[in-house]
Formats: sequence, structure tokens, C-alpha cells
Amino acid sequence: MENNKQEFLFDKVNYKILLIGIGVIALGFILMSGGGSDDPKVYSDAIFDFRRIRLAPTTVLIGFGITIYSIFKKNNK
Repeated sequence: MENNKQEFLFDKVNYKILLIGIGVIALGFILMSGGGSDDPKVYSDAIFDFRRIRLAPTTVLIGFGITIYSIFKKNNK
């Protein structure tokens, strides 16, 4: 009788890094939100804030980089 133990595609460490990457991506999208005006006739310059134009997209890209790293990381078996 063979012992058919199902193995996961990634190690536990890969999944932890993947979840961290997804969390960083979510943080970037949260940083991107807001900045609108309650009244559509009133212009709000807050949408062009540093946080929404520079910080949030950079955070999302870093999150994608972490996620890609977690996929390509070799298993230590």
C-alpha cells in the first residue's frame, strides 16, 4: 500500500509571504481612496495629494513585487 501524502504547491513560508504581499496591496488601495468632495460642484485639490499620487501606487507595486517573489521562491526541501 502506497502512502499518498498530498503536498501543497508552496511551502508554509511562501504562503505567509503571499499573504503579506496581498496585505500590502490592500494597504495601497486603502491609501488611494478618499479625497473626493461631498458636493460634486465643489472642486477639491485633495485628490492630487502626495499620498494618492506617489505613495499609494508605489505601495501597490511593492505589494505585487512581494507577491511575485513568494511565487518564485524555491522550496527548501
